[in-house]
Amino acid sequence: QLQLVESGGGLVQAGGSLTLSCSASRRSTSEPSVGAMAWFRRAPGKKREFVASVSWSGSVMYYADSVEGRFTISRQYADNTASLEMHSLTPEDTAVYFCAARINPAATMSSSSYDTWGQGIQVTVSS
Repeated sequence: QLQLVESGGGLVQAGGSLTLSCSASRRSTSEPSVGAMAWFRRAPGKKREFVASVSWSGSVMYYADSVEGRFTISRQYADNTASLEMHSLTPEDTAVYFCAARINPAATMSSSSYDTWGQGIQVTVSS
């Protein structure tokens, strides 16, 4: 079974930057490889929302309008991770960020498309 572990969260001042990483691991090489990966977030009192996704090839990325131009998602194949670089952070970016993955190589923006999720990591942006 695929496992996802997020890292890199924390507290940052408004206008600052932070990079989240999601490490994907399989229990054995006989299990399916990771396809597309994505980041979602859930702010206090709000529903979980899409942030960004990247295809298996790394050539297709989708972004939520609220983060377009400020966030960048990428794949690192050497260690099977996906990173989310976040710049110009605002207090509205404060949320628990979740990494998600699926076997299908095509990136999507729908949470129901992803069948493996990380535990989530807190990002807090102070004003």
